[in-house]
Amino acid sequence: MDHNSQELLRDLIEPLYRGKFWMQLTGIMLILSGILTALSIVGLLVAWIPIWAGWVLMQAAGAAGRVFDSGDPRDMKFTLGKLKTYFTIFGVLILIYLAIALIGMLFGAAGMMGMMGGYM
Repeated sequence: MDHNSQELLRDLIEPLYRGKFWMQLTGIMLILSGILTALSIVGLLVAWIPIWAGWVLMQAAGAAGRVFDSGDPRDMKFTLGKLKTYFTIFGVLILIYLAIALIGMLFGAAGMMGMMGGYM
């Protein structure tokens, strides 16, 4: 790979490289959150999700550092792939959360209507 391509990759990865500390901190906090969640019986079912997301984010942060240091395009692709996985995990979780919240609001509204109907 020529020097210009390496410089281009370094320029492209610089924002992620500068945010590497925050990516690592968030990854560690997600992993710790997953471990604490696993301490409850119900939490055992979902504890793997923040642990997985944290691990993926830690991998992306490490690869961003490697790209900045070496300019290797394979590490750039790996970094972006890990970030895609991280955002996919949380995108799916948000959709599930919104669906559960909507169902909860519908059941709550139906319950309130039922209670109010008995008083009129």
